[in-house]
Amino acid sequence: MIALLCFVLNVLVSPFKSTSQLEAENAALRYQVVMLRRIVWGAPRIHGELLKLGFEVAQSSVAKYMVERHGPPSQGWRTFLRNHAPDIAAMDLFIVPTIGFNLLYAFVVVRLDRRELVWINVTQNPTAEWIARQITEAFPWNELPRYLIRDRDRIYGEVALRRIRAMGIRDKPIAPASPGRTVLPKG
Repeated sequence: MIALLCFVLNVLVSPFKSTSQLEAENAALRYQVVMLRRIVWGAPRIHGELLKLGFEVAQSSVAKYMVERHGPPSQGWRTFLRNHAPDIAAMDLFIVPTIGFNLLYAFVVVRLDRRELVWINVTQNPTAEWIARQITEAFPWNELPRYLIRDRDRIYGEVALRRIRAMGIRDKPIAPASPGRTVLPKG
């Protein structure tokens, strides 16, 4: 309703806009159209890219040889999460400084569907064996997630990864350059 009201007000005010305002608005709209054409992956875009590379080809020829998509497009990220969130958990290990300037390592497991905290534990010396034991304690056999998202820390080690696989959970490490990645010192 508010959008409709804004539209009506803009229509009523448009005859009183100056020429420079109208030219600026027109330039902005043309820029948006150009950007939208760049985003669309189709014959016009491919034709334009081929022309930039020096290939003289008609747009109709590009459209003729393009592979047509059969069926609906794949699901988006929001749909994927809505469909699979009950089956996904995430775990992370992060450093917690104490008031006495000591370092503790907190291990956290979260379920994504309701963003509920499943498990948390703290230690001064995390090992792969300790993490494997925490994973076992976090998930009773009747409440296992299908997927477990984690970062690529070396601390997880082969012991923890074998435990995850033995429980029937699919291990999904995040990309190496993801922000917020924890890296523990060797030793």
